[in-house]
Amino acid sequence: MGKAALKSPARKRTAPKQERQQQLIQATIRSVAKNGMSDTTMATVSSEAGLSQGIINLHFQSKDRLLVETLRFLSEQYRETWEKAVFKAGDDPADRLAAMVAMDFKAPVCDRNKLAVWFAFWGESKSRPTYRKICAMRDMEYRAELQQACHDLVDQGGYQNLDAKSVAASLSAMTSGLWLDLLTNPRCMTREHARRICMSYLAITFPRHFPGRSKQP
Repeated sequence: MGKAALKSPARKRTAPKQERQQQLIQATIRSVAKNGMSDTTMATVSSEAGLSQGIINLHFQSKDRLLVETLRFLSEQYRETWEKAVFKAGDDPADRLAAMVAMDFKAPVCDRNKLAVWFAFWGESKSRPTYRKICAMRDMEYRAELQQACHDLVDQGGYQNLDAKSVAASLSAMTSGLWLDLLTNPRCMTREHARRICMSYLAITFPRHFPGRSKQP
């Protein structure tokens, strides 16, 4: 047996710091989705990751820090995903809104494990200032972009009786409600059905800009 073959198991056990942390965060997402926040422990994360608890302690020191970093990861991933969708959509506000709606009901955002974890963190945010701050920042940034697109569309289309802030708030609340339906009632609600519901709302709200868009983002 050659030297390279002898060394390969050690290379598998040793991963770069960022890769190992990502592995542990993904394991935490699966654990929270499966067990809930309170029953997620270093042991359940260790089991999901297939790694020792010592590795978790080395990278995150505590369950609290691991959970905070998991929430930060989800928040950052969400921000990067909607920013990419808006950038690809271009300058037209109707295209930007359609892209944001489509993004909310596709991977990597609309994943059952991640939805479960988001709701778990939201449920804990009232008593956890750090969770509340991260969730609030995530919502504020997204809502600002959504509101700007609605404002641009109101101006462009001459929808004088519409308030962009209210439209954005309604769409955001609708998305959260549909996420909950997807999580709790997956047999009756699909991601495509949820997207079409939101697009139908936009077609009713901005009829001159969204005719026929309920089928395609």
